[in-house]
Formats: sequence, structure tokens, C-alpha cells
Amino acid sequence: MFLKICANTNLEDAALAAELGASAVGFVFAPSKRIVTVEQVAAITPHLPATVEKVGVFTTTDPGEIVDAAKRAGLTMVQLHSAFDPQLLEAITTRTEGKLTLLQVIDVAADTTPEELRLKLHAALTHPCVAAALLDASHGGASGGTGKTFDWDATAALVRKVQTQTGGQVLIAGGLNPHNVAEAIHTFAPWGVDVASGVESSPGAKDPVKLREFLVNARHAKQVRSAS
Repeated sequence: MFLKICANTNLEDAALAAELGASAVGFVFAPSKRIVTVEQVAAITPHLPATVEKVGVFTTTDPGEIVDAAKRAGLTMVQLHSAFDPQLLEAITTRTEGKLTLLQVIDVAADTTPEELRLKLHAALTHPCVAAALLDASHGGASGGTGKTFDWDATAALVRKVQTQTGGQVLIAGGLNPHNVAEAIHTFAPWGVDVASGVESSPGAKDPVKLREFLVNARHAKQVRSAS
């Protein structure tokens, strides 16, 4: 299972996540309480294991800006927190010769209809430049880092169906924490999960106990689901 710990702001937290078995550590380059600079991340990534993905979260739609930041910061993966745009995906892929893995975020708001979600998810999962789609909660116009979940009951069956139909990879985000990550995995059978505020002691500072519990609970839930 792909386990992503997002919104890291320092080496200590990112290194601990890697040590505890995270698949990826994320850094937010978009306006946020947890925003970091390229220079900050460039000082962190060389000290992380090569086996751990280094993910940059971007809201900008300028491919040149994204690629430049990714190269300077030592990123291996980019998470696009903007509307699905095939031209942007293709521009980034071309400029990096396919060496950057791309995650496409799909916001799920209270007024997102099932058909709207189905179309967006299908488009992302079938695009050749997209490695995985990340479903995140959108509340009051805010996307990502809200600490709130979206409606799992209303979306789970649809998400599982589209995953099966496309063979695509889906990550679940939005309001996850050590106490509900197992339920999310049982509900969606996702390829991966993503957490930020759910393992923090304060914005931008990870709580070692919560971080460990989240990763342990996620792995256990995956094992239980695989065995059932």
C-alpha cells in the first residue's frame, strides 16, 4: 500500500516518516499554513532514502514553474492540486522526459454529484500521464489540508467501480487520522492513503506517536482486507 505523509516542513519529521515505513513524504508549495520553499526542501531531500518518493504539492498551472521547482527541490513526484488539465500533464511529462511521477487531485465537495465524480475520476485514471488520482475533501472552497473527510458512504461504491473498470490507482485523503484510516481502507480498497493534519501536533509539526499509529493501522488494515 502506498502510504503518503504530506505537509512536511523539516528534516526531522520527513526522516521519521521514512524510517517508520512511509512510501512518500510530501511538501506543500501552495499557499498554506504548511507552505515551504524550494530551498527548504532542497536541504531535506538529499537526506531521505532513495526508496521514498519526494512529492511536491502545487496549485500553480505553470508547467515551467513546476518543473523548475521539482528539479531544484529534488522531487520525484508532483501532486497537481488544480483542475484536471491534459495539456498541463503532457507539458510536465514532456519537459521531464517522463521522469516525474504525476498525481492528479480530484476535489470532492458536498455538492459534487456522482456523475461529476465518475467523469473526473475516469478521465484522470485513464490519462497516460497520470500515475494515480488522489481524492481529497473540499470544504468552503478550501481544498486539501482541511482536516475533514468527504462523504465516504455516497462515493465508495462508485470509486471502487471506477478503479476496477480502469485498473487505475486511487489515493484517499481528507481528514484521515490514526483512528479512521483503517475504515477508509476497508471502505474504498484504495491503492494508497494520504495524511497531513491528522498526524500533527500543530500545523507543520508532526506528532511521532500519531505518525507511528497511522502507519501501523494502515498497514494492518491492508493486511486484513487482503486476507478477507
